[in-house]
Amino acid sequence: MTDSSGTLDEALERLHTTGPERNGWLTNHAPMAVEALVRHGRAEAVHRWLDHYAPKLEEAPPAVRPVTAETWREALGDPARITDWTRFLARELDERPWREVLAEWWPRLLPGIAGGATHPVIRTGHAVRTLLTSPGTAPRRAELAHALGYWAARHRPLPPIAPLAAAPSAAAALDAVPRVPEQEGGIRPRLAQLTAFPRWGAAPDPDTARALLAELVAAATHRYATHGHGEPVMLVHAATAPNAVLRTLPALPRELWAPSLAAAWAAAAAVTAAYAPAEAAPYRATSLSTEEVFERAAAHGDDHTIKFTDTALDVGGPLALAAAVRSVELNPPVF
Repeated sequence: MTDSSGTLDEALERLHTTGPERNGWLTNHAPMAVEALVRHGRAEAVHRWLDHYAPKLEEAPPAVRPVTAETWREALGDPARITDWTRFLARELDERPWREVLAEWWPRLLPGIAGGATHPVIRTGHAVRTLLTSPGTAPRRAELAHALGYWAARHRPLPPIAPLAAAPSAAAALDAVPRVPEQEGGIRPRLAQLTAFPRWGAAPDPDTARALLAELVAAATHRYATHGHGEPVMLVHAATAPNAVLRTLPALPRELWAPSLAAAWAAAAAVTAAYAPAEAAPYRATSLSTEEVFERAAAHGDDHTIKFTDTALDVGGPLALAAAVRSVELNPPVF
């Protein structure tokens, strides 16, 4: 990504005065959406988009007491400690290389990948992609601290999951995920109903894990075209959460790739179980180009649509583009 305008850094500095949530639990999607806009050549639209989004945002919550290397376990999963976590990880990133900090905290946070409705890991994936592909400026390192701090504060493991019959592919595995019995309410009561997932994604080596993770991202993206109508906002996360993990793999030690695949599958399966409709629906193919599809998503303005389209462009191909157009159709426009 080339951003000679400095727009991304300006946007991140603007956003780092706000908290990662609003109205008690709704996620601040702005850091992820603006990164995607800049990534796809729409830097000139960022501040207008932020001006429209900013009234939704709230100040960061007050600090409670410092998180330290000795006391972090007691603060894990405590949303009241969001600012404590962000400050702690910002200090860590000031003192050590960001890859080293990420490699230390990634395996600690993976068991809670579904916490915060998977938004913290998605924010982490956007932050890592930026650091991997552009200069590691202070606002971009700070964004990683905000992302990891949010994840630590919202860390919430899934309930115990029993194995079902093995599936031959990621697409078949998603199709075989049992829907939770009570398809009402927010994500937390839905995830509490999870009991079993199909077995899929055994990876004997890191390269196989990476290939299977890419397969999962593609399958979840494609499935949105036919199943996104079940819950158009929430079902984007079945694709964007594993894609955040895929984006992060190049920054991680290879021995973490297989456990990262397992966590990504759990996240995608959990969202699918919580929100998938009982029946598929038809979708239309699109003749739009990659650039035209993202332009349509940017003009639409919805944060989830922008992020899902960003993932669909990573996947590529006609069905992924059709799924992105489907997200534009299903989600309410902002502009």
